[in-house]
Amino acid sequence: MSAPAQTQALEALIEAHARELHLPAIRARFRALATEATREQQTPLAYLAALLEAEVQERAERREHRRLTDARFPILKRLEDFHFPDNPKVPQATIATLAEGAWIDRRESVILIGESGTGKTMLATALGVSACQHGRRVRFTTLAGLANELQEAHTARELARVIARYTRTELLVIDLGRHRAYADMP
Repeated sequence: MSAPAQTQALEALIEAHARELHLPAIRARFRALATEATREQQTPLAYLAALLEAEVQERAERREHRRLTDARFPILKRLEDFHFPDNPKVPQATIATLAEGAWIDRRESVILIGESGTGKTMLATALGVSACQHGRRVRFTTLAGLANELQEAHTARELARVIARYTRTELLVIDLGRHRAYADMP
């Protein structure tokens, strides 16, 4: 078998195995990384490490994206988007500490209180996004939305299922409306 034919056969085999093992990043990137490894005269172990790193990184990105989608944020906001100089009463250091998430581990609540338009919902959302980025299951809802969901579940005799879904959530962010946003663990 000629070298190009052997290479094609090996590529087909790698692609088939990657599909069978559900390794989409390896399937998508093995050729490019092999070319790079050859060009840079990397060892087979270095090539394998790069290939596996690509798979691990892509899976982490997909998990984070899934957590952000499952959280149902109305709009994704991050702490970097919040303009602290416009809101001097908001303690930036405290918010940065909250973003680390230790309060979630301690099962503490955070209540954001202030006038309309001061960024309570944005900060609550940003803390939720940060929690998602730290691997936590988060759910965002409004108080009215939560009440409606529970009422509908009760009417449909599915209340236990809905409550069970909320208990699997590590952080529940509830936007109360005009004056507060509330973050709590179920």
